[in-house]
Amino acid sequence: MKNKKELGQNWLKDRHILEEISAYADISNKDNIVEIGPGLGTLTSVLLKEAGLVISVEYDTNLAKKLPKQFPGKNLIVVNDDFLNFKADDDRLPDEYKIVANIPYYITTKIIEKIISFRVKPKIAVLLVQEEVAQRIAAVDGKMSVLAIGVQVFSYATVGPIIPASFFTPVPKVNSQVLVLKPRSKPLIEEEYLDNFFRIVKAGFSEKRKKIKTSLSHSLSMSRDNVESILSNIDIDSNARAETLSIQDWKKIELSIFYHDSKRSTEDISK
Repeated sequence: MKNKKELGQNWLKDRHILEEISAYADISNKDNIVEIGPGLGTLTSVLLKEAGLVISVEYDTNLAKKLPKQFPGKNLIVVNDDFLNFKADDDRLPDEYKIVANIPYYITTKIIEKIISFRVKPKIAVLLVQEEVAQRIAAVDGKMSVLAIGVQVFSYATVGPIIPASFFTPVPKVNSQVLVLKPRSKPLIEEEYLDNFFRIVKAGFSEKRKKIKTSLSHSLSMSRDNVESILSNIDIDSNARAETLSIQDWKKIELSIFYHDSKRSTEDISK
């Protein structure tokens, strides 16, 4: 079947690689699996052999109609819809589930944002994404970005093997990599402080090539002296670049600039 470029369709058919991707989800016959964009059903085939139920969400109507016919009698539910239409409390998601998917490059960030926004979060999400994106999301201190912080506040992020572009049809311009997300039992930032926290983070990254004191000063309309004083009081180098700061550093900055609750002390930042 010819792929639709506008939907970012690139087929991966190597059975060994598909099984390797699935293995990261540690699937048992009691698991419910949500697959995003099953396409030709190559990954679906692997998942059906391991899981109790597979719910495949396919935007392409033609592919959605053909998929059930490929696996008659299997525990497969095909939902013909855009995964981005799912809501946080969507009743089409099981109470307990895992996500395994080879997702389109062009909406990777939106899909990940959707996943971490669900009220009932997956036990694990194993996603095949663009290599560069996987590396950015799973970045460690010193190489952080707004995207990495946004994901890691809610999930533990690690990477698996790199899948060369040559294994896909048609061949994309970049390699892919397995990205594994495990939701935290509780976000690193309390819900009521999330808006202020990300306001600070985005301000810090607004001028990435400049020092943190400059970007914060400009974006928050604060004097540089004031910003330097705040950073000095919490032992953060005002000459540092945004990507070098850890999530804990950003928590300290947010706490110092937006101090709303007397119960929220500096002890909170290490939790």
